[in-house]
Amino acid sequence: MANILPKDKQITVIANLCEGSSIRAIERMTGIHRDTIMRLGVRVGETCAKIMDEEMRDLNCNRLELDELWNFVGKKKRNVKFWDREIGDAWTYVALDAETKLVPAYLIGSRNSETTNLFLKDLASRLNNRVQISTDGMSAYMNAVDLAFGKDVDYGQIVKTFSSTPNKTPSSRYSPGTVTSISKEVIQGNPDEKLISTSYVESQNLTIRMHNRRATRLTNAYSKKMDNFKASMGLYFAYYNFVMRHSTIRCTPAMAAGVTSSFWTVGDLVDMAQ
Repeated sequence: MANILPKDKQITVIANLCEGSSIRAIERMTGIHRDTIMRLGVRVGETCAKIMDEEMRDLNCNRLELDELWNFVGKKKRNVKFWDREIGDAWTYVALDAETKLVPAYLIGSRNSETTNLFLKDLASRLNNRVQISTDGMSAYMNAVDLAFGKDVDYGQIVKTFSSTPNKTPSSRYSPGTVTSISKEVIQGNPDEKLISTSYVESQNLTIRMHNRRATRLTNAYSKKMDNFKASMGLYFAYYNFVMRHSTIRCTPAMAAGVTSSFWTVGDLVDMAQ
């Protein structure tokens, strides 16, 4: 059972999960049964989600980039039957502070107006200053930003146009076409047009897929249950914000944003889940 594992083994398991190892790979390396690894990961991940909710408050973020990351739980949308529950596409909305690299908020749900509104409302509740927001051209963002922030926001969209590639090769199946044009549009307030960008948050999407095995494409490591997927994302974002040193800022994002004054360890995350 996970709750009687020695602490050093619990730390080893969680550290490997945070660095993108699969459950079966950890089982082979440590000799710990995969069911124990699963239960420990879910328990610590659920605690990490609560930590994110509690700690990401009264933030001073100046420039936020927003994006959505696609994954699926159990099966892809085209294979979902009417009797399936919490199965299918799972979109993770992510906000990233371009200056401190902090992720102040994330939300898992469908890619629709309802989830977008909930995400922006939650994000707005965590900030205590006027902020510049950049998003892609998804139409749901405009109404959601207006409802959540009112006039107290500077908001711009960056829209990329991709070339059509009707005869895609297998290697380009999951890659977009070549960018043919980029346009920036001021939607609300007075944003600095030079800083309307989603480059950092798009890079963060790659980091997620590298560090969370459940988000890796073309594997059988995807989550089979929504609760497990949410726990894995909670674990990743807490690890990213509080534990992982960011090379460009030479500390953790939480330290750069003033959320905490010191480095956390994986052991701290394990202790909080006891």
